[in-house]
Amino acid sequence: MGLFLFFLLVIGLSSCSARIEGVVKEGGEADISVRTSLEPRTLSLLRSLRGFMGTTQDTPILDGEAISRSMAAAPGISAVSLVNTGQETLEGSILISHVGDFLSFGGNKFITYTENAGIASIAVVLDRNSAPEIIPMLSPEVEEYLSALMAPAVLGDRMTRQEYIALVASIYGRPLADEIATARIRAFIEFPRKITAVRGGNASERRAEFDIPLLDILVLEEPLKFEVTW
Repeated sequence: MGLFLFFLLVIGLSSCSARIEGVVKEGGEADISVRTSLEPRTLSLLRSLRGFMGTTQDTPILDGEAISRSMAAAPGISAVSLVNTGQETLEGSILISHVGDFLSFGGNKFITYTENAGIASIAVVLDRNSAPEIIPMLSPEVEEYLSALMAPAVLGDRMTRQEYIALVASIYGRPLADEIATARIRAFIEFPRKITAVRGGNASERRAEFDIPLLDILVLEEPLKFEVTW
């Protein structure tokens, strides 16, 4: 499901605003369009990190071409086209060949797709065990940024939301911590038929809407669980 694919991408962008529009098709294919932009404090931090890593300053902070290459090699992806509309903005499309195969690792899957007798469902579980395995498949740059930000989702640490925000504030300052604390991800996904049940969001007819604090994804204090049946 495109929503959960992009969750993992925006984890790497620390504090951002993101909007996802997607269509899930019969059989498990999906077409996703995305747009994300970094908040000012996060942009400043990532510029500093790039300088420390020796990255040239004339390339975009979010390298759409590099992320596209990394994601195109991930399981369950048929095509990725992400482009930069500025150093701090990224937009494009992602075509998923089968949502159940997306970012499968070591024989394990964090997305389960089932279809039987005219009823289909997608269930997603992202936790501290699966996240460190999945994130490196997206982009080495994403993993480096998250490690620098000490995100428990990458490091596998056990930490509460409050403890993580306090840690970020103590090292990078309260303004950045506040950006992370208030950032949210909104996604709108359309399904082939009327939705009969949804967990973790809201639904109207064939359209599901999710509004999730980015902090919940960065910390994974509790496993994130989502499910849609149609």
